[in-house]
Amino acid sequence: MSTVLFVGVLVTFILGYIVYGGYLSKLLDINKNNPTPAVVKYDGSDFVPAKNWLILFGHHFASIAGAGPIVGPVLAYISWGWLGALLWIVLGTIFMGGVHDFLSLVISIREGGQTIGNISKEYISHRASKVFLGFLWFALVIVIAVFASLCAKSFISQPGVVLPSLGLIPVAIFVGVLIYNLRVNTVFSTLVGLILLFLLVIGGEFFKIRLNSANPYLFWMIILFLYAFFASILPVNILLQPRDYISSFLLFFGIGVSLIGLFTRPFSIRGAVLFKYSSSLGPIFPVMFITVACGAISGFHSLVSSGTTSKQISSELHAKRIGLGAMVLEGVLATIALFSVAFVLKSSPSVSPMELFSLGFSKIVYFLGDYGKVVALVILNAFILTTLDSATRITRFITQELVGIKNKFLATTIVILAGGYLGVTGQWQILWPIFGASNQLVAALALIVISAWLISKKKNFKVAVIPAIIMLLITTVALVLSMVKFFAQGNWLLFGISLVLLFMAGLVVDEFIRLKLKISHIR
Repeated sequence: MSTVLFVGVLVTFILGYIVYGGYLSKLLDINKNNPTPAVVKYDGSDFVPAKNWLILFGHHFASIAGAGPIVGPVLAYISWGWLGALLWIVLGTIFMGGVHDFLSLVISIREGGQTIGNISKEYISHRASKVFLGFLWFALVIVIAVFASLCAKSFISQPGVVLPSLGLIPVAIFVGVLIYNLRVNTVFSTLVGLILLFLLVIGGEFFKIRLNSANPYLFWMIILFLYAFFASILPVNILLQPRDYISSFLLFFGIGVSLIGLFTRPFSIRGAVLFKYSSSLGPIFPVMFITVACGAISGFHSLVSSGTTSKQISSELHAKRIGLGAMVLEGVLATIALFSVAFVLKSSPSVSPMELFSLGFSKIVYFLGDYGKVVALVILNAFILTTLDSATRITRFITQELVGIKNKFLATTIVILAGGYLGVTGQWQILWPIFGASNQLVAALALIVISAWLISKKKNFKVAVIPAIIMLLITTVALVLSMVKFFAQGNWLLFGISLVLLFMAGLVVDEFIRLKLKISHIR
């Protein structure tokens, strides 16, 4: 029964991509003759057309597919049951996350590669743009701090992942030089990179790098932020793009072997369809919708689409494959993570979501034996680092747009210092309780900007404004519930930040409503 259900989910994703994706493409008038910023504004650094759309797909997918689509669904399953989470993953991916990612990418392409926050300046208002960019900067700095911290801790607890994680940096540079400088065949260059990656993964098991220093956490944080600095300023096709591209094959491999396992080994969904309306994490609405995160929709995706991907895409025809295709594939990943819990829920109910996934994954890929858990851990760690480097570069773009700094070295230094302070001191943990709602609020505001753009082009804006309203409702209720809790705890810092976030969102929404009323009056 569960295998049939999984097949049904896959068919739904495919139909959603073909049918609804086709409608969105027609709505946007996708045209291969429209020039892209990567070509028109080519500078050899940020604006560089990818040699092949698959390379850019790898970068984009590796950037958006961090730990979120794995941890979120697992938490949702053990907290509220599988049905609600599965419905949200499938419907959210197609009608909300897919629209959000695809349209963010296309609109940024049409607007010269600007970030979604800066685009709001022209299509909503200058004030809305400044508020939105400030909000984005705040959220991204937390992302940088969190992922650097997670990566540093994983290097300490799992020394076997250090070699493949850091060793992939020179491999990526080598692959980038092969493809772009020496113009070696892309397939051959990819095979070289994958062989070297395989050797690094195997080598990591034999050469586990353990530090004897007094503060290994600080050491790894310094190394990671140095890497993030260079990933932000070096030409995108030399380090960031090829590294993410090669890393993405780890996830492709993980998804591939998972599909084989799910189709060849019968399994059943255990536990009640819905355990209870409320869990220790809170009520199913709105908390589950926040918890699943990028398994259905994530504001961070709009920043990747409009931050790095739009500056590298060589043809509008690739936008659907990359923007919508990557989101649908992430929905598949979230579904696999959700179903992985079915294999171990009763036997391992008390372990962490990451451990629960790795155990469940190893059961799914039973034919890999004991290596199944190792593969899961390597995949998780690889994508923590890809999110860190992309987030740093995107925050540099937003810093430049927000305060008008043209010097990318200065802008990156500001970002590194802010993220480094939160990461090294652990202050990010104070802000983390509101991050989930903040990230989804970014998605809501991005959808509002998309709606404003569609209105200005006299196109059907309901495809974006309906998801925007839903996300605004979810995030507003989540922030209000959090404020009630913070007030009871006397946590005035988080109470105040939550209040400011609601106020900032209210300003953007108010500007949008004024714009809509003004346009309606003119017409």
